[in-house]
Amino acid sequence: MEPKYIKETRCFKVSRVFPTDVNNHNTLFGGKLMSYIDDIASISVSKLCRVSAVTASTDSVDFLLPIRPSDSVSLESFITHTGTSSMEVFVKVICEDMKTGERKIAATAFQTFVALDENNHPTPVPQVIPETEEERKLFETADSRTEMRKHRREESKKFADYLLTKYPWE
Repeated sequence: MEPKYIKETRCFKVSRVFPTDVNNHNTLFGGKLMSYIDDIASISVSKLCRVSAVTASTDSVDFLLPIRPSDSVSLESFITHTGTSSMEVFVKVICEDMKTGERKIAATAFQTFVALDENNHPTPVPQVIPETEEERKLFETADSRTEMRKHRREESKKFADYLLTKYPWE
């Protein structure tokens, strides 16, 4: 399978923040932003592997700054690293004050997707090749995030054994 340049997986989305998009603090709903993140990340994944894929984890969403109705919100996503069938996707969220043009990083996120064949079994994906300084930094640091992700998943599985599945009235 031929490797692909990370730039081939880049996607962009720009949206205005409307009154129906904000919470009682007059900032963009976190859930709305998370939906944008999952959506754009899935498009980067499709651009890389051109097969069905599922979100395996949302590793982190770090909300760094509030996004206000006077802002636009821009998302940029790209694949930072791949395993055999898994893909790590980085999403950068930039808010831009529509009056001043000032742009700031408002959030960052990492998600992991798994490519699936027609029988819903994991299937191989192309490796990615970084070119820019930003891409190289994310590519080089991916192994440590993969280890943290594996450890967190193991801990989550152990923790799930203690959780109840009955309704409170049962």
